[in-house]
Amino acid sequence: MAKTNWSEDLKPLIKKYKEKKHPIDHKNTYQLVIMVILSAQDSDKHINEVAVTFFKAFPNMEALARADAETLYQYIGKVRNFGNKTKWLLDLASKIKTDKNIPLTMEELTELPGIGRKSANVIMRESGVKAVGIVVDLHVVRVAPRIGIASGTDPKKIEKQLMELTSEKDWGELGMAISFLGREICRPTNPKCTECVMNKVCGYNIGNLAKKK
Repeated sequence: MAKTNWSEDLKPLIKKYKEKKHPIDHKNTYQLVIMVILSAQDSDKHINEVAVTFFKAFPNMEALARADAETLYQYIGKVRNFGNKTKWLLDLASKIKTDKNIPLTMEELTELPGIGRKSANVIMRESGVKAVGIVVDLHVVRVAPRIGIASGTDPKKIEKQLMELTSEKDWGELGMAISFLGREICRPTNPKCTECVMNKVCGYNIGNLAKKK
């Protein structure tokens, strides 16, 4: 579906979810970084549960830097891919050492173990840093093509498409807005199209309406 003004069409969606906190229940930047790494290929709900005891044991980067793998296993042993995540967290803590040293630029974040563009975009958004990209999580990968604003399944390519079609001032909120839409309204099966703020421009909904005529 050809579109010429996605920046305008997306305004209701961005307004609906603007500044809504990420489902990862973090209290500070340190917790955010650790939980973003742990949440890869796992659920935010599970990581929120794991985080309660984890942060009691390791309240800051200094405490984490003193830990070893065997100790971490006790707290994140049920997290998906915990072996690699343990290595990443220990490596991260040894490099950063203190909370105040946590970087908040795309270049520096993506140099850290366990943090790619998606994770860096999330960390920057939740920290109030000016966006240089767009969060593309599993929900965005599914929903953006369904709406018609992107195509394919490669997160980096979808992010590039979104950036090309939208205003830079909206990048910080757009990814999470699409993600929240996917979590709440645009479900994989039985999406709630009649409740969706995007239904007038959504390729999926317009296609379904056309079939019913």
